[in-house]
Amino acid sequence: MTLLLTLDDGSVQRALGEAVELARETAVADVGAEQVGPHAGVVREDAVSASHLFEANLPGYRGWHWAVTIAMAGPDAPVTVSEVALVPGPDALVAPNWVPWERRIRPGDLGVGDLFPTAPDDPRLAPGYLRSDDPAVEDVAHELGLGRVHVMSREGRLEAASRWRAGEFGPRSDMARSAPATCGTCGFYLPVAGSLRAAFGVCGNEFAPADGHVVNAEYGCGAHSEVEVEQSSSVPVAELVYDDSLLDMEPPE
Repeated sequence: MTLLLTLDDGSVQRALGEAVELARETAVADVGAEQVGPHAGVVREDAVSASHLFEANLPGYRGWHWAVTIAMAGPDAPVTVSEVALVPGPDALVAPNWVPWERRIRPGDLGVGDLFPTAPDDPRLAPGYLRSDDPAVEDVAHELGLGRVHVMSREGRLEAASRWRAGEFGPRSDMARSAPATCGTCGFYLPVAGSLRAAFGVCGNEFAPADGHVVNAEYGCGAHSEVEVEQSSSVPVAELVYDDSLLDMEPPE
């Protein structure tokens, strides 16, 4: 796509717009003739400067342009070159907008020794001195000697509940769908305290895949405490069996 802005009719602007060959010679001298393509337009920078654009024949830079900025101090002054730069055109492939690192972190990214401070206005936390809608949270906040500066807000608890329910140990996982019963009826299920007690707990069965993890009450696995395995043979066997493979022959009397 050709970029073109019409310059004013003043003598300075006309002179800048006509200095295509000067701009091309400057680009060729700077980067080499093989990298400078056809003229792609001229862009006015201000009243006394403009940039001539040339297609960049540079591998990996499709849609980019060499921009040669030229300037004039006045109507009778010579045209001078200010700089040569590689700039992206409207169809150029460019990097995405910058995202701060704290917004790029995802669960599981934190390694040994990494620090990830919590933002002062994190909506998942609330000051420990405020009353909560969960008595268990308030008990933790006011424990003697162990009181916390912040506790999880209602929004933070709801986000955690949604994340846990949709995760590996939620009711929609493959393991839960094939389980004989749910964790809520298992003897190894240890409910959590507070407002999440009705929906979540910790698995305490060392043989279960969720041992030591927060599980949804509707999750389940084959290690449920009430699972009973039928011990009888799967092949029906009659109470009395006649073996007629061998016959004893007795002569008639």
